[in-house]
Amino acid sequence: MSRIGAAFAAARVRRAPAFIPFVVAGDPCLEALPLFCRSLAAAGADIIEIGVPFSDPLADGPVIQRAMQRGLAAGAGLAGVIEAAGEARRAAAAALVLFTYYNPILRMGEEAFAERAARAGVDGVLVTDLPPEEGALLHGSLESRGIDPILMTSPTSGEDRIRAAGRRARGFLYHVSRTGVTGVRDALPDGLAASVAEVKGLSTLPVAVGFGISTPRQVRAAGALADGVVVGSALVAAMERAQQRSLPALAALLGGEAERLTGKEAADGRA
Repeated sequence: MSRIGAAFAAARVRRAPAFIPFVVAGDPCLEALPLFCRSLAAAGADIIEIGVPFSDPLADGPVIQRAMQRGLAAGAGLAGVIEAAGEARRAAAAALVLFTYYNPILRMGEEAFAERAARAGVDGVLVTDLPPEEGALLHGSLESRGIDPILMTSPTSGEDRIRAAGRRARGFLYHVSRTGVTGVRDALPDGLAASVAEVKGLSTLPVAVGFGISTPRQVRAAGALADGVVVGSALVAAMERAQQRSLPALAALLGGEAERLTGKEAADGRA
């Protein structure tokens, strides 16, 4: 069983959704990534998504776009992110997923990327703009090295597309909660329960929900529908507001925000 599979299995045992926070590598510097991942793992992260900075992140809203620009300004290219992910692998027990666009992989070369990611201890790779029917070479390269290719579904995915994603993916399916880009939202979209149920009915893989999940209440509500919950913009925005703090202080803030979103902070307080 992969580390991602083990994370979902452990979540099922404790009857809770897997918690999957997202951070952008290089924001504010690559050296921070292992520290941030250790803090998130200590706060209860089962899987950590590591965003690879990209100049044209079409799936992302303003908060993550700004973080990616900061990452690029700090020199966080794909090779450096993979190296930092290797340091994070040694610092944290949580499964690690690289969240990227296809262009940086294409420039590095799919085989070279898969080999470097495997050496770093990366557990999964999600390429936001690579459809399942065009990703066979990359997905095969990843699988042959023990890395789970993670694919996405959305409320507009038809039955055939969902089945295709389920056949090609490993680890889990990332279900986009709404059309549009990432970002903090006031409420979960209408119809989320139905769209998650459809994906779960057409695939045997765990389903994690992301995009726009921003508050403890939304985390609980999404977690009641899916096997995992992804939180990105809310954490990245909290980090953006505190950019002038030291790296240890930022790591502590990140861990505290993760605990607040999952309710761990309140549970610890009651204990």
